[in-house]
Amino acid sequence: MRKNPARLLAWVGLLAALAITLFPFWWMLRTALTGNANLFNGSYSFLPDDPTPINFERVLGLASPEEARAAGGTAASMDFWLYLRNSVLFAFAVVAGQVTFSAMAAYAFARLRFRGRDVLFYLFLSTMMIPPIFTVLPNFVLIKSLGGVNTFWGLVAPYFFMTPFAVFFLRQFFLSVPGEIEEAAGLDGASRWRIFWQVVVPMNRGPLLTLAVITAVQTWNEFLWPLLIAKQENVRVLTTAMAIFQQQTPNATPDWAGLMAGATLAVLPVLLLLILFGRRLVDSIRFTGIK
Repeated sequence: MRKNPARLLAWVGLLAALAITLFPFWWMLRTALTGNANLFNGSYSFLPDDPTPINFERVLGLASPEEARAAGGTAASMDFWLYLRNSVLFAFAVVAGQVTFSAMAAYAFARLRFRGRDVLFYLFLSTMMIPPIFTVLPNFVLIKSLGGVNTFWGLVAPYFFMTPFAVFFLRQFFLSVPGEIEEAAGLDGASRWRIFWQVVVPMNRGPLLTLAVITAVQTWNEFLWPLLIAKQENVRVLTTAMAIFQQQTPNATPDWAGLMAGATLAVLPVLLLLILFGRRLVDSIRFTGIK
């Protein structure tokens, strides 16, 4: 079989890009498996010299302060399971709200006819040009005035309803649904609400799932807003918890090994989500236009 040089070069480039992308994650795992006492000994081997799970045990609350200090760490602790639960609830609530309300808004812009629809839609899309940092302070003042600081609903509120990107993304798929299908459902006596939930939504499971995964990853990585609004432990999420964990020893060297162990554990849920739904997302988006 004759080899194609262009194809071989493409594979080499792809593997090189994959290696460059995955290397930071591997180095994070390597650091997490290295004790703080051995972290700055001048060895930069690809594998940890003396791998140990002590950093993961510290983050998960399975190691005593004496064991942590013996491994070169600090007595800093983190209630990982509590913060993991808060992050999961935060992401789930935002995904449920955004997918539901964005789907309804997108269907209204795609199928319903009312005066000023297009003007309203493009005006809504124009808000995408506003940097998100500009809305943090007004949102904080509003949530604070409503008594939402250090509450779960105050954490979720700015992300719960539709966003311009989500509405635009779903509207493009709703427009591709043949109008004859909806007309046939209407002739059978189905209301507009029933057509939306029983015809349009099932036909667009792929785009809805894609939006759910994108929203979940973005929410999971959110940092600034949870840092401002959720300072108490009962509503603190993983991203802000790891930043506070790093700052618990301001007069000493940062606990990089413990921090990398926490980061490794924090990235696992998102990685599992992409492994479970990644192939399905690609396939559903690829064939949505054909169906």
